Amino acid sequence: MFSYYFNIGLIYFIIGFAAALLFYLFFKKNIIGKFWGALIVGLVGSFLGAVLEYLLYDVIEYLRNLNNSVNIFPPLITSFFLLWLFSRVNKSN
Repeated sequence: MFSYYFNIGLIYFIIGFAAALLFYLFFKKNIIGKFWGALIVGLVGSFLGAVLEYLLYDVIEYLRNLNNSVNIFPPLITSFFLLWLFSRVNKSN
């Protein structure tokens, strides 16, 4: 049982890390904290997306699942949205 939840948490961590990496390195957005700020916001967004998935499961049920256990779209979308919002709040653009 532990490995099941550990794998899900690890997938959400990887999604948040990848979102931060893409947002900071490829989109060249200037945000507070540079890469570390993007990483924290990406991870929070990924796990917040997982919570939203749990709360809104009936609405997003049709989204495709990864290995029939993890729905990757809500954490991915939420982490990118929070990174975008975080970069918009930054006054040094």
